[in-house]
Amino acid sequence: MTAAALVLLGLVALAGLALTVRGEQRPVASIGALALVGALAVGAAFAWAEDGVGGVALQGGVVLAVLAAITGGSPVATSVLNAADPAAAGVSGGPQDPDILRGGAWIGVLERGAIAATLLAGWPEGLAVILAVKGLGRFSELRTPAAAERFIVGTLASGLWAAACAGVAVLLRG
Repeated sequence: MTAAALVLLGLVALAGLALTVRGEQRPVASIGALALVGALAVGAAFAWAEDGVGGVALQGGVVLAVLAAITGGSPVATSVLNAADPAAAGVSGGPQDPDILRGGAWIGVLERGAIAATLLAGWPEGLAVILAVKGLGRFSELRTPAAAERFIVGTLASGLWAAACAGVAVLLRG
C-alpha cells in the first residue's frame, strides 16, 4: 500500500503541474481528474496510516502531498472561477479577466505552500496570518466587484485544495 500511496500522491502533483503548464481549457475535466486521483490518495493514506509506515516512505509521502497542494491548486482555482461565472469567460473586466489581480498565479503558489507548511507544522493559526497578509497586499485592488469576487473565490478554492492535500499528509503521519 505504501507504493500505491506514493504513486497516487505523485500523480496528483504531476497532474496539477501538467494542467498548470498546459493551461487546461476544459475545467470540468481538470477538476474531475484531480478530485478522482486526490480521493484515491486519501484512501491510500488511510490504509497507509493503518500499516504504520514510517521513515523515508512517510517523509516522501508528506513531500508529495505538499507538492500536490502547490501544483494542483492552480487548475482547481481556475476551474472554480470558470464554474462560478461561465458567461464571463473572456469578458474584459469580468471575474475571469486575467488582467484583474495580475500575479495571482504566483501568489497562489506561495499561498498554498504556506498553508500546507503551517498546517503540517501544527500551527493552524498561521492561516489567519497568511490570509491577512494576502488581503492587505491586495486591499487597494479589491474595490471593484469583479476583483473582489475573483479574490474570494480563488483564495477559497486554492486554500481548500492546499488544506486537503496537507490533510492527506497528516493522515500519513497517523
